[in-house]
Amino acid sequence: MSGGTGKTMGAADWALLLTLSGLWGGSFFFVEVAVGHLPPLTIVTLRVALAAAVLWLYAVAIGLRLPRAPAVWAAFAGMGLLNNVVPFSLIVWGQTEIASGLAAILNATTPLFTVLVAGLLLADERMTRAKLAGVVVGFAGVVVMVGPSALAGLGGDVLAKAAVLVAALSYAFAGVFGRRFKRLGVDPPIAAAGQVTASTLVLVPLTLAVDRPFDLAMPVATVWAAIVALAVLSTAVAYVVYFRLLASAGAVNLLLVTFLIPVTAVLLGVLVLGERLAPAHIAGMALIGLGLSAIDGRLWRWVARAVRL
Repeated sequence: MSGGTGKTMGAADWALLLTLSGLWGGSFFFVEVAVGHLPPLTIVTLRVALAAAVLWLYAVAIGLRLPRAPAVWAAFAGMGLLNNVVPFSLIVWGQTEIASGLAAILNATTPLFTVLVAGLLLADERMTRAKLAGVVVGFAGVVVMVGPSALAGLGGDVLAKAAVLVAALSYAFAGVFGRRFKRLGVDPPIAAAGQVTASTLVLVPLTLAVDRPFDLAMPVATVWAAIVALAVLSTAVAYVVYFRLLASAGAVNLLLVTFLIPVTAVLLGVLVLGERLAPAHIAGMALIGLGLSAIDGRLWRWVARAVRL
């Protein structure tokens, strides 16, 4: 994408963005399954700990080495807090009070926050009117797709809704902060493994003190399946894709994935579960597509040149 960002997304980047939307789109469902049986901190800790184990096994298998530089581990700690500990905990807790559809809408404010944060902090991702307009239109598409009824009672459960919004803001700062891994020469699998490892080190003692998980009843098989899927697919695999895309496409472009997550969820429902594609889904997808095209800019510049000709 361009339009003042200095970052243009090619076909490979768009493919990675769509892949990431599918991986993260499933996380709301997996959390919904687990949150009725396990406390939020326990879910988050299991998620990052299992993901860390999978990622280090993968890194070793492909011949990558453990970084030793203090600056790299300090970056892992910062990224773990901004991208895992804070948002995961807030979203999982928020979903104990609000529905996953509303959580997805609130989470879709991430690009709005990212445009503002990146525009203030990154010289090559300055905010433009086209980019801001595209983000607003894309967000409107998410609301239309998920359904305005999900916004009913928006004034209730204020703390839960605020928690998901703070999580979105944390993701925005993480997208900006995470760009340093490319500068530090850290491979995407190592960056992913390092951040979830740092998150695990923070969360384990906190979870033991707050949730006392060893006193809990053993979860049923479906809950364990949701936790494993959440860790392996929505965390381990997703973060390898995340860091690769962050390095190539930039923070603002990367976090447009939150617009695509509802699209992926609806399309999977149609293709896999035989659900009906409603007019609101089509309208929402059209608005999201319009917003993404405005942020990308290339289609609109081509139209402008054609009109001038």
